[in-house]
Amino acid sequence: MLKSMLTLLVLALSSPSFAASPSADEKAVLDGLHAACEAFQKGDVAFLEGFLADGFTQMDSAGNVTDRAATLAEVRAKEPRYEVFRNHDMKVRLYGDTAVVIGITSVKGVSGGSPFDVDFRFTDTLIKRDGRWRIAASHISRLPKAAPPATTGKK
Repeated sequence: MLKSMLTLLVLALSSPSFAASPSADEKAVLDGLHAACEAFQKGDVAFLEGFLADGFTQMDSAGNVTDRAATLAEVRAKEPRYEVFRNHDMKVRLYGDTAVVIGITSVKGVSGGSPFDVDFRFTDTLIKRDGRWRIAASHISRLPKAAPPATTGKK
């Protein structure tokens, strides 16, 4: 009897109705970040003006800090120019009207005439104001490229 009840419990918890699905706020945060990626790739300054909070700052792994105005200027100048700008492997943590998102950003394009293709680990902090999620801060760290396969010298 106990075994049957445990089996039913496991089946019930694994059914789609019990599967964890993102909340409306988690979905809104992720949708906003995906739209921001598209805006960076397409050079959509108007979208980013609405999505970047007034005090937006970004820090990279070298300690460089970029503010909202500098970020928007880069997008206007299309420097760098992105062919790919994609967030993936994201996890959202909600704390009331604040969201912290970690994930990976994969970018490919041209900067200063030189091509690039890199991945960054990121932490984004978003705030909800007037019913809208906006990004207030971002920290990015460049991920190392995968090491080439080891060679043994044998053929």
